[in-house]
Amino acid sequence: MRSHAATLSLLLAVTVPGVAAAQQPSGWKQHEWNRPHPPVVEPATQNLPAPAPADAIVLFDGSDLGAWQRSDGTAANWEVGDGYFEVVPGAGGIQTRQGFGDVQLHVEWASPNPPRGTNQDRGNSGVFLMGRYEIQVLDSYEAPSYADGQAGAIYGQYPPLANATRAPGEWQSYDIFFRRPRFDADGSLQEPARVTVVHNGILIQNNEEILGPTS
Repeated sequence: MRSHAATLSLLLAVTVPGVAAAQQPSGWKQHEWNRPHPPVVEPATQNLPAPAPADAIVLFDGSDLGAWQRSDGTAANWEVGDGYFEVVPGAGGIQTRQGFGDVQLHVEWASPNPPRGTNQDRGNSGVFLMGRYEIQVLDSYEAPSYADGQAGAIYGQYPPLANATRAPGEWQSYDIFFRRPRFDADGSLQEPARVTVVHNGILIQNNEEILGPTS
């Protein structure tokens, strides 16, 4: 995965069977299999990796994970290759050492090739904003799963507007525009978090209000 200007954690998302499905404002329960799936859209060719803007905070320069750590504060233990870093099975998630709020985030990622597994076991990871709002990372290329859990979903809340996923092994991009929640002096919520997501150049989440932490 490549990352440029960002606030995020990268975690292995886990689906827990038997967890009660919450009713959403859309009228659909969480993870309903018969919820309509977004149309498949073939994205245009991108020139990746994209150069970082001049004022960006570069969280991965292609050579080391010095800007990252594990949740306990120890050094990030994912594998670094030639211009990329990769999940190490069983190592858990990693997160940025620096904290952020409102951000424009560019992430580049690729799912395993050859693909392995089905449904949520197929290249499952996630981009967590402020450690609690997940934009799903998943191999959704000709691979069925529930609509609110496929690539680009605000996990468990909003399916993407389109399935713009590339084939396994191909680099793809997320551009995430995140506005953090606002609170009053007494700690009560004034404005919820909102997020817009562009996947491979295609708008898939349009200023959506996030309904509390994703689960």
